[in-house]
Amino acid sequence: MNGPAGGARLPRLLTIMGSGETTPTMVSVHADLLSRLGPRPVPAVLLDTPFGFQENAADISERTLVYFRDRVGFPISVATFRNRELASALEYETMLARVAEARYVFAGPGSPSYALRQWLGTAVPDLLAAKLRDGGCVTFASAAAVGLGVCSLPVYEVYKVGEEPRWLDGLDLLSVTGLRAAVVPHYNNAEGGTHDTRYCYMGERRLRMLEELLPDGVDILGVDEHTAAIFDIDAGTVSIRGRGGLTWRRKGVSQRFENGTTVPVSALGAGPVIAGGGAPAIAASENGADPDALPAAGVSPFLEEVTRQSGAAETALAARDVDSAVSAVLAIDSQIHEWSADTLDSDEQDRARETLRRYVVRLGDLARNGAADPRDQVGPVVERILSLRVEMRGAGEYALADRLRDLLVDAGIEVHDTPAGSTWDLVAAPTG
Repeated sequence: MNGPAGGARLPRLLTIMGSGETTPTMVSVHADLLSRLGPRPVPAVLLDTPFGFQENAADISERTLVYFRDRVGFPISVATFRNRELASALEYETMLARVAEARYVFAGPGSPSYALRQWLGTAVPDLLAAKLRDGGCVTFASAAAVGLGVCSLPVYEVYKVGEEPRWLDGLDLLSVTGLRAAVVPHYNNAEGGTHDTRYCYMGERRLRMLEELLPDGVDILGVDEHTAAIFDIDAGTVSIRGRGGLTWRRKGVSQRFENGTTVPVSALGAGPVIAGGGAPAIAASENGADPDALPAAGVSPFLEEVTRQSGAAETALAARDVDSAVSAVLAIDSQIHEWSADTLDSDEQDRARETLRRYVVRLGDLARNGAADPRDQVGPVVERILSLRVEMRGAGEYALADRLRDLLVDAGIEVHDTPAGSTWDLVAAPTG
């Protein structure tokens, strides 16, 4: 079944996500796309091939299913095709049937080159092309997105193994939009800090080498992290949603489309245009003007919120504000839970848990030592003793008055006698 009940034609949508495909930043994008695909239940599948080689492939699939069911609100199933050499005829045909019946096909993390080795030469590319031709939505993110273009980047082989920059043959599904390009997700990545990891970890130097190897008429389509480029094939438009933007790059010259922009697909590579009569939606620039300039070190939306709540916890603890401190710690815990489905291989969850544990320990210290201001606790007693000293001195009992002051000092309370009266400061926790 390719169309919804009643035979109404489905929209034809191709969505490219630069990253964050199973994080809170893309929940509304998935939900909006699925809601356009006819009445519920919407047949939807996860194509697990890109991460099929990983030992934790089953765990990634399960987390993705939970994400769509609990966060997006649309359950999906798995179209399993992890290894073409090991798949039985029944497993292969079952996967093809599930993809053919689905209105929404999703694939994401893993290895682009591995996925292409499994897909090319099978019926999978034709099925995906039919989805875009006849109706439905194909949403490819991260590693899977790399395979959508004419050429595909072997990311791990170049970045991790050290092979020379080169291109692989891609699925060329993007051509259904009329574009000929190589798709580069993680376009604005800044994890490297001191070294350039933009352009899906290639950096400017290697991207220039790769550009020289592209076939004539093939450009680069870059999608930023936590960003979706939604191609409406029937309308001939592309809409950008998320935290970043979309870049069309040709021989070092880039056009930039920002979040919230919807423009004709024909505008990509065609020069600046005016969106809705406002400011230019595209800004042209020479990337080569300063190839060594690195973006600021990237912080994910996940860590941004953890950092914000950490600041709130610090402020609350300094003020001995127990309720606010607990609220901040619970917010960090909620953030960890909300992002638990993220399939990106990083240490961010571990770092957040370390932060959470640190504040739990500090709340324990606060509970042991007491959250109330010690001045408020001892103040009434100190004030009564100082009043007694005034009475003693008035009665000429100076030795006893001085003895009371010495006892206060021993308890960590510093007394200042002035012509206007006595004042005090708490310089240490009271003893015994």
